[in-house]
Amino acid sequence: MTIIVGTDGTHSGTTAVDWAAAEAQRRNTGLRIVHAYDWDWYESRLDIGSEYMDVTRVLAEAVVAAAADRARQTAPGIDVETDILIGRAGPQLFKAAHGAELLVLGAHGRRGVAGLFLGSVSRRLVTHSPCPIVVVPGPGAADGPVAAGVDDSPAADDVLRTAFETADRWGCPLVVFRASGPAVPAWLFGLLPVLRPAADDVGENARLEEQVRPWRARYPRVRVEAVLTRDSAAGALTAASHWGRAVVLGCPHGSAGLQLMHQLECPVVVAHAG
Repeated sequence: MTIIVGTDGTHSGTTAVDWAAAEAQRRNTGLRIVHAYDWDWYESRLDIGSEYMDVTRVLAEAVVAAAADRARQTAPGIDVETDILIGRAGPQLFKAAHGAELLVLGAHGRRGVAGLFLGSVSRRLVTHSPCPIVVVPGPGAADGPVAAGVDDSPAADDVLRTAFETADRWGCPLVVFRASGPAVPAWLFGLLPVLRPAADDVGENARLEEQVRPWRARYPRVRVEAVLTRDSAAGALTAASHWGRAVVLGCPHGSAGLQLMHQLECPVVVAHAG
């Protein structure tokens, strides 16, 4: 099994490579660095022949070579391979992700791989990736906890499983949020305390503890704080992304989930069904 990371040579792509290399070292697995460029798209519009193709290929090779050097510096001893894919980055990465242990993407960038998260193709990758996926807008707090949000949906168990697995692998604490309205408007996120005590919400607290209990038993090494908040889940997780090591989300099928992912500042681990 291999971790795949896409990069286009931008700062965002480099951040994703750093994170993926460190994760490959933690998991004792290989790292495959992928750069995709759409030669057909350029050729059909610019019609400048093979000279441009040669230059583009040289630039692509420089991108993956620099990324490989960076990965080896970040995580000495890991096995690193590089791959240059011709075609649109989204479909190429979707194919490459089959059989991978993890797919890692940057959150901003040019038209290339790291910029995927801003486009419609990235939404397909995030919502239908054949393997678990992590989007890395920033490195996160090295000494922070993993944060996750749960509700009563069937996806809550996937989120908890992924959050506990991640915290256990990293040896860090876990904070699990459950929102108990009223929801706070987005424009107030910076004006009100993100977490407000909800000790009077006995029923909600009991439901949260019931959700977390079997996972506590399965992962006894993970220090877990279950937090009931009267803020919205989006508000709590957005704040947590400022001080957390990573945020775990359920698969964001709707526009609200994707919008939330754009607001987070630390690595976003998308819970994979199963």
